[in-house]
Amino acid sequence: MIHAKVVHIITKMELGGAQQNTLFTVAHLNPAEFQAHLLAGPGGELFDEAQTCGHFHLVPDLIREVRPLRDMRAFLQIRALLKKIKAEPPAAAPVIVHTHSSKAGILGRFAARAAGIPVVIHSIHGYGFHDYQAAPVRWLYILLERICSRLTSFFIAVSQANIEKGVELKLFPREKVRLIRSGIDIGQFKNPAIARPEMRRLLGIAQDCPVVIMVACLKPQKAPLDYVSVCSRIAARLPHAHFLLAGDGELRSALEAQLRESDFSGRFHMLGWQRDIPSLLHASDVLVLTSRWEGLPRVIPQAMSAGLPVVVTRADGSPEAVRQGQTGFVLEPGDSAGIAEKTVYLLENTALAHSMGQAAQALVCEFDIHTMVADQQNLYREQAQHFSCL
Repeated sequence: MIHAKVVHIITKMELGGAQQNTLFTVAHLNPAEFQAHLLAGPGGELFDEAQTCGHFHLVPDLIREVRPLRDMRAFLQIRALLKKIKAEPPAAAPVIVHTHSSKAGILGRFAARAAGIPVVIHSIHGYGFHDYQAAPVRWLYILLERICSRLTSFFIAVSQANIEKGVELKLFPREKVRLIRSGIDIGQFKNPAIARPEMRRLLGIAQDCPVVIMVACLKPQKAPLDYVSVCSRIAARLPHAHFLLAGDGELRSALEAQLRESDFSGRFHMLGWQRDIPSLLHASDVLVLTSRWEGLPRVIPQAMSAGLPVVVTRADGSPEAVRQGQTGFVLEPGDSAGIAEKTVYLLENTALAHSMGQAAQALVCEFDIHTMVADQQNLYREQAQHFSCL
C-alpha cells in the first residue's frame, strides 16, 4: 500500500551530482511505501534517462536562466502538476515535495504552497549565492532563500559547511536541517568496467606516464582555467605527465583558447561529458579539483573509492571529505602554485600516493548511495508523521 507520493523537482537533467542522485533516489525509493515522481525542465545529458525513471513529468518552461515570463509559466505548470498528482489514485496518500537546485527550489516551493502541500523538503547541493558575486546580487539570493525558508518544512544539506552558513545567514534554524551526504555507488568506483591498462591504451597514454584528472562542469564554480594553470606548472616539471578533464560547459571556449597558448596541449585530454568516470579515475594517479565554491562534490568520494589521493581547494564542504596529509591535500581556492606543488609531490612519491589512496578507500563508507536513500526515506516518514499525514 502506498503511504505517500514523493515528488522531486529539479531544474535540468544535466550530468551533475544533484541530478544523478535525484535519479537514483526516484528509482530506489521503496515502491511498497512511496510512489516516486520527478518533475524537470527540458534538456540535459540525463533527460532521456529521467523519462524512464519513476513517474516523469516535463515542466516545459523550467529553465536555469532567469526569465520572468517563463518563470511564471513554469510556476503555473508545476502547481498544476502537483494538484494533478495530489488528486490521482491513491488520492488518500499525502504528497511530499522534495526540491533541488536554486531555480527549482524557489519555484517548486512556492508552487507546493499554492497547491496546498504541507510537507516540503529542500536539498542544499551548495548555494546559489557565493562570495565571488557582487554584493547586491548575493544579498538578493540570500533574501530569496530566507523567503523560501518559510515555505519549507525541512532542509537536507550535503555538507556541514553548508549547514553552518545557512544557520549563520538565518536561512533556517539548526533543528530544521539534517546532514545527508551526496551518495555514490562505492562498489562501482572500486571495480571499474575498464581496467587501467586498457583505459590508458584507449586514451593514447603510455602505462608509465603520470596522469592527473579533474572531473567537473566547465563553469566558473569549478574554475577550470585554474586547472589549466595548475597543469601548466606540473607539465614544466614533469615532461611526461598527462592531464585529463572530463566535463563540458560554458567555459570550454576560454579553456581551449588558454590551451592554444600553452606548450603542453598535446598532453591535455579534453574528454567532454563522460559516463564511465570509474574507469577514468582508475587510469589516473591524482585527482585535482580547483573549485571556488561547492556543496560537497561527489567526485572526491568517487576518487577515494578508486583509491586515488586528492588535491582540492578549501571550498565549503570539500575539506570534510579529505584528511589533510593522510588522504590528500587541501589548499586555498586560486592557489595554482600550491596545488601544482602538492600534485607533483604525489606524482613523484608513488608509494606515498598509493598509501594515501588506500587510506581514502577505507574511509569512504560515509558516502554510500544506499545509505543516502535510506536516510531520505526516514526523513520522509518523520516529516509526514509530524504533519499528521500518515
